[in-house]
This record gives sequence, structure tokens and C-alpha cells, in this order.
Amino acid sequence: MSPVCHSSLQPIESEGYTPASQRQLAGGNRQFPHRLSFARDDVISFRTEHIEHMSISGVQDKISLQLNRGGKLRPVEKAGEYILKPIPSTPLPAFQTDVPANEHLTMQIAGQLFGIPVPPNACVELSDGEPAYLVKRFDRHADGTKIAQEDFCQLSNRSPETGRNYKYEGSYEELGILLKKYCAAYKTEAEKLFRLICFNSVFSNGDAHLKNFSLVQTIHGDYLLSPAYDLLCTSMHLPNETRMALDLFDDFESDYFKANGFHGRPDFTELARRFGLPEKRSKMILNSFPVQHDAVQDLIVRSFMGRVAKEDYSRRFTDRLRILR
Repeated sequence: MSPVCHSSLQPIESEGYTPASQRQLAGGNRQFPHRLSFARDDVISFRTEHIEHMSISGVQDKISLQLNRGGKLRPVEKAGEYILKPIPSTPLPAFQTDVPANEHLTMQIAGQLFGIPVPPNACVELSDGEPAYLVKRFDRHADGTKIAQEDFCQLSNRSPETGRNYKYEGSYEELGILLKKYCAAYKTEAEKLFRLICFNSVFSNGDAHLKNFSLVQTIHGDYLLSPAYDLLCTSMHLPNETRMALDLFDDFESDYFKANGFHGRPDFTELARRFGLPEKRSKMILNSFPVQHDAVQDLIVRSFMGRVAKEDYSRRFTDRLRILR
């Protein structure tokens, strides 16, 4: 297969990036590497040594990186410009080595085909030949100072102190209620939120919990939905997980759900109504997923996943499209 851009997955003449992807990742005229100078063991060692001082959270083996003037990425404790996620150390039932390429592909599909804002990202190669997912941070100003960000656990006052499974308590309907409370531009942002919830369902992201939705402060002091993050087809790796991370509604079961045991188009249409979306807009969003079927398949083929993983990803996507009929 001809080389593809390590970010956009578009065909290119030689390994690396398209000029547009290079600019998005590096900013300005800086070069950006697609092969890094350290291995996964180095990532784990750095994280273990500096975990008490690092500013990124979560249990996955991820570290912050900074790009120097020579176009080289180096691990840093603070003021990182990027987050790097190698193959997870925690054993998974299936497709362990495809996790970085899965997240990269899913983020590219979201941004390129469904108009979901995502930060610049890439699937890079470590010095040991293993893949890693890299994403540019969106929670920092150009000078390195932090942009105010509140995830929906914080907005709903949920934390480890309120319960062990606090990230998974609540519903997607509640996200809309919280968005209306904290976001002045609710009408515009509610449509973005609805599209993202539908996307997570269609692409089998069973980890779209409360902490994976956030509001960020703009230069004007108001709050809008953050770019999407942590998008991937989790059911590939955890075949027995629930179809959705949260309940769709607080206290409602449609006839469709009672008959099938999972949510379908009538449920998403009802969620859009509760969000206050015009029927014409919600119908357009739901119809956009089957319309993009062939374009999604093209990106799957060009992704950095292995052959069997590509086939599995494609099958899950095609199967989930049925719920939108």
C-alpha cells in the first residue's frame, strides 16, 4: 500500500505528513516527526518516575511531550504541548496492539467526515517499532498557561467521593441539562453534543462517560464544548462491555428499547427533541452516518490497524448503522 499521512491518512509520496497536517501538528514552520526517539519502555519508566508531578490524569500509560526547535519531541513533566499514548500495558481481551491506531482512526473519522471538532492528532512510531497515539493539547494557551476546563463529572459534582463508578452514573439526557445550565450558546452546542453522542453509539465507544465530555472557557469568558477526545471503538477490545457508557435517558424507555434491549433511531430522535433540536436538524445528523458509509470504509482501509482489526472495526460500524434505520 502507498504511504499515507500519519495524521490525516491521506495518500502521500513518502512517509510523514501532508503539509496541512504538518502545520496543524507543529504550528508555524516547525518540522514534526512521525518516528520518535524513545520506546514504550521509556514512556512507562518516565511516567513511573514523574507521575506525582505530571499534569495529565488517568491510568493509561500516557505522558506529555514538548516539541523543540529541531523538530524533536521530548517527554516533559509540565507545560507539555502533546499527549502520547502507547500500546496499553493492561492486558485486553482482543487487539491489544491496535489500540493507538484505533483511537487515531476514530478521531480522524470524527473530524474529517462528521464535522466533530477534534484536536490535531497522529499515529506515530516509537523507536522499538511500536505504534503510539499522539494528540495536541487543547487546554493550553500559546504561552503554556492553562485554559479553564470543566468536565461533566465536575459540573455534576461527581467524584470518587460520591461513588466508585461516579464517571458512569447519570445519563446523556443529563449532559444536555447541564449544558443548558452552563453554556450561553446552548442551541448551537446542543447540536454538537447530540452529534457526538450519536457518533459514540455508531462507533461502539462504550467508554464515553461523564469525564469524556468537557466545557472549555473561550477568550470572552463564556464556555463551549471542548474538542472531542478519547474517541475509539472500545468494543473491539472489550467485546462484552455495555453498548453505551451511560443511560440515554434519566427515566424513560421507548417501545423500541423495550422490544430490542438497545437504543435505536426513535430513542435518538427523542433525545434530540429533549435537547430542543429542530426535527429537521436531528434527522439530518442521524442520516449523515449511513451517507458516509463508503468514506468511513476508505479511512479504515488506510488506517494503521492490522488487517483483522480493520475487518472487525468495519463489521462493528456496519452493524451499528442498523440502529439508525
